[in-house]
Amino acid sequence: MRWMLFVVVVSVVVMGAGANAGEVSDSPGKTYSNPIIDAIGPADPTVILYEGTYYMYPTWNGRGYDVFVSTDLVNWERKPKCYRDSRGGAWAPDVFHNATGDGKFYLYYTVNNPKGGKLIGVAVADGPLGPFVDKGNLIEHNVIDAHLFRDDDGSMYLYYVQIGNPFQIYVSRMADPLTLKGEPVEVIRPTVPWESRRGAVTEGPWMLKHKGKYYLMYSGSGADGPEYSIGYATSDSPMGPFTKYAGNPIAKQGGGVFGPGHHCVVTGPDGGLWMVYHQQNSTKVGWDRFLAIDPLWFDENGVIHVRTTRNTQEKLTHEHLERALRD
Repeated sequence: MRWMLFVVVVSVVVMGAGANAGEVSDSPGKTYSNPIIDAIGPADPTVILYEGTYYMYPTWNGRGYDVFVSTDLVNWERKPKCYRDSRGGAWAPDVFHNATGDGKFYLYYTVNNPKGGKLIGVAVADGPLGPFVDKGNLIEHNVIDAHLFRDDDGSMYLYYVQIGNPFQIYVSRMADPLTLKGEPVEVIRPTVPWESRRGAVTEGPWMLKHKGKYYLMYSGSGADGPEYSIGYATSDSPMGPFTKYAGNPIAKQGGGVFGPGHHCVVTGPDGGLWMVYHQQNSTKVGWDRFLAIDPLWFDENGVIHVRTTRNTQEKLTHEHLERALRD
């Protein structure tokens, strides 16, 4: 049912920087307000920082991937599609810059499999705006939500989701950005109530490494509902086994926020970590979603904290994280 999201509400289309919902305040300091792009429909964002510019690639209309660029995570300009795929059903991209290797950019895409279900493939470009050139399918057996993680020693791992009942997260080693290596390992599946409020779902993997520990973040419950939430699990190895954080979910509906999920994490202009994600527009079940940013941080015990906001002016800084933690 997830691919029904691509019957997107296209009547609300953002065209360039003039459609931004977040404005940078002149004083005191910069601020943001969610949504960051004034449009209903885009979701599942991945963001990279390259030479002082942020490049964001969301799910949009199923025919490929648009690129949005920004220097502050707040004001975004829409660029042309960097990749098109005639198979349709394109969503949940992941872009990896092989900065310590060949310098190229790798797009891990999800599209319809002509044989049925979904598949994950990879395309390559010389720059973040593309055009990305398809290099073929990586995994074809009804999979979605690829995420490439490069460890400090240069080893690479591809996290992805196997569609089924339940949705499960797997990891495979990579010999290089184009080549799988060895057998995949299941690392996360729904086991606690919040992950199954609307279907048994664990998806949208994102890997962080902090002080030698691996934090596999993910979203749980059905992506079409307000119950969609974010949690994480930790391990001493990128291959697991992973232990789920007892305080999950760390981002969930409340305070006017509905269905926060399917995120990435990027270093912001203030030097802190920022979660770029989508929210549901209301409690209505469906695919009326929009893009948002909010701070993410680790406390002294290595616990991840986030805050989620909507329609409020917030400082583009981590200065007030202790207050956010108390809230």
